[in-house]
Formats: sequence, structure tokens, C-alpha cells
Amino acid sequence: MHDDPIKSKYHVIKVEKTTAPEGMPGEDWYLYTIQKGNLSNSIMDCKKMGTLKSVTEHANDVAETINSRNVKGRQK
Repeated sequence: MHDDPIKSKYHVIKVEKTTAPEGMPGEDWYLYTIQKGNLSNSIMDCKKMGTLKSVTEHANDVAETINSRNVKGRQK
């Protein structure tokens, strides 16, 4: 049985304004959430300072990097 490639990929499911982590300055913080397929037990929440656009781009880059590292049979 082969995994459905779409269901097994990590993707950004939300980016939203949030508060700064404790002890960190600034007001332009966003929380982004990355999830693998539809699996509720594979969710990563991260905070990053920046604009909505820059944090969204960063989150998409993170998901893409994770996916590229999880490719089965990847050659080194």
C-alpha cells in the first residue's frame, strides 16, 4: 500500500496574529501552524516576528523543507 502523497505532506493550515513569547519584545508576532495531511497528532505551532506576508512565506518554506527531508528514497 502506498501513501497518498497529498495526505502525507506537511502544509500551513493557519497564520494568525498573536502575542510575543514571554520575555520577548515587539508587537508584530504571528503564530503559524503546520500539519501533516489531515493528522491531528502531527501539528506544529510556532511563533515568529514579522509581517503577515513574511511569516506566511517563512511557514511555507518550513513546510517545504520538512517535506523535502521526508521524501522516501531520497538520495544523499
